[in-house]
Amino acid sequence: MLPSFLITSPRARVAYIHDVVMAGVSFYLSIYLRLGDSWPVHVANETLAIGGVLFTVIAAGVFLFQPMYRGIWRYASMRDLVAITRAVTLIILVFVPLMFMTARLGDLPRSTLIINWFVLMALLGGPRFLYRFLKDRRLDFRYEGCRESGAIPVLLVGAGDETDLFIRSLARDRGASYRVVGIVTRKKHRVGRRIHDVDVMGTLDRIEDVISTLSGRNQKPMKLVLTQEVRDGAEVRALLEEADRLGMTLARLPRATDLRAGAEDRTEIRPISLEDLLGRPQAVLDREGIATLIRGRRVLVTGAGGSIGAELARQVSDLAPAALTLFDHGEFALFSIDLELAERHPDLPRAARIGSVREHTRLAAVFAEARPEVVFHAAALKHVPMVELNPVEGLWTNAVGSRHVADACRAHGVAALVMISTDKAVNPTSVMGASKRAAESYCQALDVLDQGQAPRTHFITVRFGNVLGSNGSVVPLFQAQLAKGGPLTVTHPEMTRYFMTIREAVELVLQAAALGTSEDAWRGRIFVLDMGRPVRIVDLARQMIRLVGLRPDTDVRIEFTGMRPGEKLYEEVFHGAEEPVPTGREGVLIADPRRQDQAGVAAHMNALEEACRVNDVERALALLADLVPEYAGATSSGGADAGPIRAKIAVSP
Repeated sequence: MLPSFLITSPRARVAYIHDVVMAGVSFYLSIYLRLGDSWPVHVANETLAIGGVLFTVIAAGVFLFQPMYRGIWRYASMRDLVAITRAVTLIILVFVPLMFMTARLGDLPRSTLIINWFVLMALLGGPRFLYRFLKDRRLDFRYEGCRESGAIPVLLVGAGDETDLFIRSLARDRGASYRVVGIVTRKKHRVGRRIHDVDVMGTLDRIEDVISTLSGRNQKPMKLVLTQEVRDGAEVRALLEEADRLGMTLARLPRATDLRAGAEDRTEIRPISLEDLLGRPQAVLDREGIATLIRGRRVLVTGAGGSIGAELARQVSDLAPAALTLFDHGEFALFSIDLELAERHPDLPRAARIGSVREHTRLAAVFAEARPEVVFHAAALKHVPMVELNPVEGLWTNAVGSRHVADACRAHGVAALVMISTDKAVNPTSVMGASKRAAESYCQALDVLDQGQAPRTHFITVRFGNVLGSNGSVVPLFQAQLAKGGPLTVTHPEMTRYFMTIREAVELVLQAAALGTSEDAWRGRIFVLDMGRPVRIVDLARQMIRLVGLRPDTDVRIEFTGMRPGEKLYEEVFHGAEEPVPTGREGVLIADPRRQDQAGVAAHMNALEEACRVNDVERALALLADLVPEYAGATSSGGADAGPIRAKIAVSP
């Protein structure tokens, strides 16, 4: 009966057939090396036939019972060389007496057997190590032994390059804190094989069986460690739940971008982050198109002290702009990002300017000084409950302030304005969402104005959802509550949100900006970032509790506090009438919402600014309802429910 790994692994079968063929070749090649061209004269045809067949059959039998096909050629090591040596030696030792009994060795030179040993070693080992060399451009013949018993036992998820590197790293580190006791993988053909001295014991859906087997060997793992084979957020969440159920913690190996300089020989395990739980495969970016948009141009970022604005400033600074201007109303936040960029790119010309987007005279002065060619508008009041309690402040910043930025870009000949919007602008139920939809409408109207005239500013709006770890988001709130021992507060058990990491959001904003300036076909439309599947907030809370090694609803309670003013159970990224249009770039879609006449929107914006300046809440909300007809949550100030305001407001152009 064939060993199981030859039945389940096509590559192992190919390797076996290769080795059997090489065994037959080695027999005749050895005779040729010993006798040269005269070998047909010295060795009878009967000896050649019997010897060749017998040697090949013996080799085929010996190979079946040697651990030569559980290793993976890509990770060939000293262990594989030892296995080959043992197999070749056994073949020679079995062949000699059998050949003597069948043909008494006859005219076969005795030294041929010694030559055959070396030839077969070369034909079996050479291809393996040559394949590894071609893949890795290096050879490492270290024997990978077991770690000392005091090290923490871990089970690796994934049988790829990262697993190989991690096991080698542990072998080189005498003081390693971990020892690998097994590997599981999604690749069924690798089950039953080995990477160095570690067995690939099963597939992801058989983790419990693998744990049971290891427990029987007194090697139960304490950690489940992910490698790059597992990237999908849903799969990571499932593994987190499985690890929690089986009494293990979940961690992962660092990504290549996480490795510190000078730490190549020591790979550390780090806890699973929320980015892993909510992550999705990284979109393939048009990096050259993004670089072309920024390289050699003067760039200005509003709201540069905020989470998105600061990350925009970082990524823009890496793309070699001619100059970078940071604009924010918060002194300390602006100081912090300016200091960071000074260390990051000391030679980059930059300026930090304090000011508010509410004041168009201050904006005009900064634009005149900086002469920007590309503007990223990230300044906003974004917290729904706070804006609901302070509606005039939210409207003044988000709607009127965005109008000021757009007008300044048009007046100063800016090539492109990229405005950061939100999924809360879709069918808004909050002042915050409606104010951002009003800003979208104004930029849309400007983007299709003056058709055929040049130069024209591209007004690009990018819409996306919640950003993990941003200032004031749910993640820092949960972390603070966990630090106090709980409880974690969730407004509603069915509330869901779309999430992105800050880095991913900004990368796709830059991608959308590059697309928006590449062709006029996208004018007047809105770029929407693909955020994958929405996540239930209560599930996020439970996952964060598990990440610190505690049990949800047992060690840490979750309390439901009720929905706050302006909140929705489910966020949307497209209006019902909007059909998402692909852009040809992964992760970025196009929406084409209702458009409004620029003169009419401008007139409403004038009236809205006047109402904000005199703190006329009722009129400001009425104007907002007129600007955003789909807004379903306009109320009067002070929290009194005045119902939706839908009356048309007379405005003067």
